[in-house]
Amino acid sequence: MYAIVDIETTGGVKGPTRITEIAIFRHDGQRVVDSFHSLINPQTFIPPFITRLTGIDNQMVQDAPTFEEIADPVRRLTQDAWFVAHNVSFDYNFIKKEFQWLDEYFNRDQLCTVRLSRKIFPGYRSYSLGNICQSLDIQIEDRHRASGDAAATVKLFEMLLRADRLALIPVN
Repeated sequence: MYAIVDIETTGGVKGPTRITEIAIFRHDGQRVVDSFHSLINPQTFIPPFITRLTGIDNQMVQDAPTFEEIADPVRRLTQDAWFVAHNVSFDYNFIKKEFQWLDEYFNRDQLCTVRLSRKIFPGYRSYSLGNICQSLDIQIEDRHRASGDAAATVKLFEMLLRADRLALIPVN
């Protein structure tokens, strides 16, 4: 199993920054079998430059659940699955940090679609999500939003699975 994840945040991983949106697609290696998406009240101010990038503002998240309130589906959908994300350390470390604030240890095996793309699809100018998706004709709807970026990462991951002649992706 694979849990393909994307988050939006109030800033970089360091410091008191928090998650503002999360999307998870649980994938069995053939297709998506479950999913979860939610805005999250970060309980802190969302800077204007983040709002300009994501479209997520303080008013949008004021009545959203806190991370603690959505921790169960995050835990369930990532349990016994590879944690997959584009630039996985960013998404993984944020979620790990959110669980630490709940006094809970979060540990998952990780796969990075940036690293996999460089090895399986060598020679592209850029491996940012937007650029690699454009190069591979993957449509991204709702760019810089968790659900849209995670859905594009699912399509990218499926292409990687099909093209993985080097057996770089662990099979379920």
